[in-house]
Amino acid sequence: MSTEENKEAVRRVFEEFMNRGDLQAIDELVADDYQVYDPPGIPPGKEGFRALVNMYRTAAPDLKMVIEDMIAEGDEVAARWAATGTLTGEMMGIPPTGQKVQFRAISLFRFKDGRLAGEWTQFRAS
Repeated sequence: MSTEENKEAVRRVFEEFMNRGDLQAIDELVADDYQVYDPPGIPPGKEGFRALVNMYRTAAPDLKMVIEDMIAEGDEVAARWAATGTLTGEMMGIPPTGQKVQFRAISLFRFKDGRLAGEWTQFRAS
């Protein structure tokens, strides 16, 4: 895939999977051996990807993630993004508060054979 196609795949991950919770395109976009490196404790494969989306969507059902910047080279895409939502469930050890939360992150996505194969994310509070 081209860098532009990889960037479009990342856009779809944020919009379809994270913002809407719609995992219909998981077989198209996520590799069987997908690996997430941060946050810790996410199992490998498509089931791990589902667990990651479920973690975010369960913790903040009104979650909205917005890509602020994105660059790509070869099989990698880096995205700086912001998220907001109401924390009604636990997220990465943070107990539910019922309050609006905001955080920012930078994620590096690795593609293999046209599918998302790896992801590293560094979080910071807004």
